[in-house]
Amino acid sequence: MKRIRRSIRIKTKEQLDGIRESGKRNIEILDTVADKIQAGMTTEEINEIVYGKTRELGGIPAPLNFQGFPKSVCTSINEQVCHGIPSNNIILKEGDIINVDVSTIYEGYFSDSSRMFCIGKVSPEAERLVDVTRECMEEGIKQVYPGNRFGTMGNVVYRHARKNGYTVVRQIGGHGVGIEFHEEPFVSFVSKAGTGEVFQPGMVFTIEPMVNQGRNQIYIDGNNNWTVYTSDGRLSAQWEVTVAVTEMGYEIMAY
Repeated sequence: MKRIRRSIRIKTKEQLDGIRESGKRNIEILDTVADKIQAGMTTEEINEIVYGKTRELGGIPAPLNFQGFPKSVCTSINEQVCHGIPSNNIILKEGDIINVDVSTIYEGYFSDSSRMFCIGKVSPEAERLVDVTRECMEEGIKQVYPGNRFGTMGNVVYRHARKNGYTVVRQIGGHGVGIEFHEEPFVSFVSKAGTGEVFQPGMVFTIEPMVNQGRNQIYIDGNNNWTVYTSDGRLSAQWEVTVAVTEMGYEIMAY
């Protein structure tokens, strides 16, 4: 396997085929959640859906027991930025926004993507945050082509969020993926244009900006040491794709 500086893996055709198959299953799992998610459901029920569908498709939920994470999926509601832990005690209600982050291992290959869901009728402010965050991710995807740089892509994401009055979380970002759950590089969305590694065909990584309605400061729940919250209690949203650099541009592996 070819490598470049900082051990960013350049995937072979065989590896890309494996990641693609994992991604197909990741998409199907999220589609299943999309069909069933509703007010009155607990986040533990989402966890059960993800676990059951993943196993049905021959996969393994990558988050389960990863560095001690206790569940098969992350479910982050409202002011939770990421790594929300499913629970029977957390019930979705009308007006909530929730990020469901699914990661799948299939035949040894990893994929990772997340979607935002609006539960029932949400406030215009919440809906706008969800929409603009998706736009941020899509603007980032457009920047993926050989010869461009990670920093330029991240800067485009950052500028789109700021133009719309939002902030971007600095401490957490995207990552390489495919052979392992988290690989090099760390993908920042508050980066400077013209910086970072150059995109090369065979790189696979996630684009997953975490966009806050208020300040970009965050904290980690001291009770579970996983769930990340906005420090000001305002809303946060995130969308995530797994994307591969191709000879001509990009391929979305999981959405």
